[in-house]
Amino acid sequence: MGAIWRLAYNQRRRAGGQILKSFAVLFAASVALAGCAGERRGRAARTPADADEASAIARAVGKLEPQRDYRISAGDLIAITVYGDSELTRKMRVSHNGTASIPLIGPVAVGGLTLIGAEAVINEKLTKFYVDPHVSLFIEEYANRQVFVLGEVNKPGSYTIPSESRMTVLEAVSNAGGFTPVAGQDRTRVLRSVNGKSTIVQIDVPAITRNGEKDKDLVLQPNDVVYVPQSLF
Repeated sequence: MGAIWRLAYNQRRRAGGQILKSFAVLFAASVALAGCAGERRGRAARTPADADEASAIARAVGKLEPQRDYRISAGDLIAITVYGDSELTRKMRVSHNGTASIPLIGPVAVGGLTLIGAEAVINEKLTKFYVDPHVSLFIEEYANRQVFVLGEVNKPGSYTIPSESRMTVLEAVSNAGGFTPVAGQDRTRVLRSVNGKSTIVQIDVPAITRNGEKDKDLVLQPNDVVYVPQSLF
């Protein structure tokens, strides 16, 4: 039974990274379908520029692997599961000093540790109460509410959504120094995971800035990727 549980556990751990990687897969598939549709209609098939854009988005998504290398920080909401003891399954907020209060063993310093590192520490402490305990941790909510702005902006990188506030696509682009002269503003995209499914939302920036359609300025969520491709012209 322990071997079966560990296999399922490892599969769940890999799932976090797979969800993020599927952003790039989704976009690549949409590019391929658009190319096929273009060929059927007698239009130009997929171009090298399309492939370059898919590759660029894949690189952007590569920056979003929080479950593997992410280090726990104060304010994160973490979920703990101990195989074989449902009473220890619960969620807890990491305190300002980086500790989490774990049943049976009390406060444990998890701040600054990766999930794997924190699991190892908790496992070690639980050996006083269990034979070969199996602990799994997951981040339910990130205190560090970051979004990523990449592509044709002047200062690509990660930006924090203000506490108790919100950030729209245009506000994120503004934080990133604005568009470059060759930005394809009308083809700006937001990459997002919704209910475990990867989605891409196209943002028509000129409709917002020139036509005043502010409802199209999407409010971002933590870990969203704003990607601005090069203009086609």
